[in-house]
Amino acid sequence: MALLEVKGLTKRFKGLVAVKDVSFTVNKGELIGIIGPNGAGKTTIFNLITGFLRPQNGAVFFKGEDITNLKPYEIVNKGISRTFQLISPFPNMSVLENVSVPLYGKRKKLGGNLEKRALEVLNLVGLLHHKDKVAKSLPHGDLKKLEIARALATEPEILLLDEPFAGLSFDEMVVLMEVIKKLHESGLTVVIVEHVMRVIMNLSERVIVISEGEKIAEGSPKEVVQDKKVVEAYLGVGTIA
Repeated sequence: MALLEVKGLTKRFKGLVAVKDVSFTVNKGELIGIIGPNGAGKTTIFNLITGFLRPQNGAVFFKGEDITNLKPYEIVNKGISRTFQLISPFPNMSVLENVSVPLYGKRKKLGGNLEKRALEVLNLVGLLHHKDKVAKSLPHGDLKKLEIARALATEPEILLLDEPFAGLSFDEMVVLMEVIKKLHESGLTVVIVEHVMRVIMNLSERVIVISEGEKIAEGSPKEVVQDKKVVEAYLGVGTIA
């Protein structure tokens, strides 16, 4: 049984079909990339999976349970967490406090020791040495890591990352790639929506391609970059190295 199963998702905004009959599965322990042009419907798919939008058709299953109509906080409690394209930490709170906030819902499970768990999460993403800094003082690359840390604090079984590399320098990308690799190697299931092709091709075991709301290809990175439909819809003339 797949950890996450998306079946025939369709979402319309008035006359626009943003997502059309999209289906795919995510198995436990996988690292999957979702790519496609701007406006292809990738973030809408994340919003449908995490309960921020309701589909007109189709369903989402997590560990065999239909979660299509659950609220976002209920889906988080089931074990699915996400980041957002637009980073929105609590700017005047410390890095440690930012990561502690999502833990309040689990304070009974943690025995009230939120700080210990928050420090563990910060260590995972390489922000432990910044724990006392005010969030708004962090550079963009560290803010991206803080966004991931806040999602990790909810103890997800599957982590959805929405364009985590957007706006990063090359050096920042390299650092963040290592963070994501380590999280995946620890057993976390990860799905990444991204535009930076070299990143997605290096990180992903399997790639799903979305164009104009439809899934047009799926396979290994090597297979996807050689697919004619993908080349025409997204990559332009020729393939990417």
